[in-house]
Amino acid sequence: MNRKVVPQASRRCISAVKKINRDIDTHRGDAGATTAPSEIRDQWIQKFLAHLATDRGASVYTQRNYSQALSEFARWQSQSLKAEVQSPKSAPPIAWGKISRDDFRAFVRFLGRNSLSRAAVQLRFSALRTFYKFLIRHGVVESLPIKNLSLPKLEKRLPRFLTKQQMEDLLIAPAKLLESQKLKNGPGRPISAEVCARDIAVLETIYSCGLRISELCGLRVEDIDFNEQIVRVRGKGKKERLVPVGSPALAAIQNYWSALLEPPLGVQPVFRADTHKAAPLSPLQLSRRLKNYLIVAGLDPSLTPHKLRHSYATHLLDAGADLRSVQELLGHAHLITTQVYTHVTTERLKKAYDAAHPRA
Repeated sequence: MNRKVVPQASRRCISAVKKINRDIDTHRGDAGATTAPSEIRDQWIQKFLAHLATDRGASVYTQRNYSQALSEFARWQSQSLKAEVQSPKSAPPIAWGKISRDDFRAFVRFLGRNSLSRAAVQLRFSALRTFYKFLIRHGVVESLPIKNLSLPKLEKRLPRFLTKQQMEDLLIAPAKLLESQKLKNGPGRPISAEVCARDIAVLETIYSCGLRISELCGLRVEDIDFNEQIVRVRGKGKKERLVPVGSPALAAIQNYWSALLEPPLGVQPVFRADTHKAAPLSPLQLSRRLKNYLIVAGLDPSLTPHKLRHSYATHLLDAGADLRSVQELLGHAHLITTQVYTHVTTERLKKAYDAAHPRA
């Protein structure tokens, strides 16, 4: 019997896609996670997802979102092709070079009929746009058919953030929770002194450096320069940046390490998922821990770790930091992404003026 030989490159693609689906299952409990799509059979989608995971180092959330978006479009396109030829059989492989601008307009209408939010539509086309650029680089298509395609505009929403006092309350919440659980009246499972020390260090570091949740979980011991008070951060698209870190955060990290039987070294993660294992803290684990601390601090438990990043940026601008510096600290590729925080501070100034000025 003849055995079909699968090229090594194809095996790598299939392996990477399976890993993405495993990671999706692992993180499915996180906010915003949805049901994983059925297995992706299109070879170019497989290659693209493998490229995201290996070459670009995309986060598991980006991989999940792009996988779902491309799978949805592929299924819609296959159904459209079957309807055109009026055949109940499976549709032929997708000819990406033959999909026209009108096809994408029809897809926009299809998404609209499913009552998706504007942000959800934008996310799907962001995935398609990146995918098509990948196809152009590989000579599969010649142009970008969705360039300048009219899409529903995003709602203008200002980022939510914590006030300085609310942030202070949150930073002491782990110690407060540990104390309350000794009295058997705190929320969630009992925590140890080591976990309490870790979570204090985590909150201090996020607020001190304005890190994304994936950036914090990816921190290694060698990334922290205690003498210079600088942290090397690996951001989106494997981009690195240097960010100042405050003395309270550094002291909290050292306090956490001193509570461990074997403090981490070198390339080991700064924050462990478990006090007895070297595996890094996961984004999902951090999100769950934060909910308890928000409750203890008397804050909205639906707030995400990213809101601490919003608080970091807003407090910097309130204190007089210039926009360009904040852009570099946050690792934003474009200044317009950072400018949303200026609207937050401006709105607060307007409210203060209206409330205080006699001629407002």
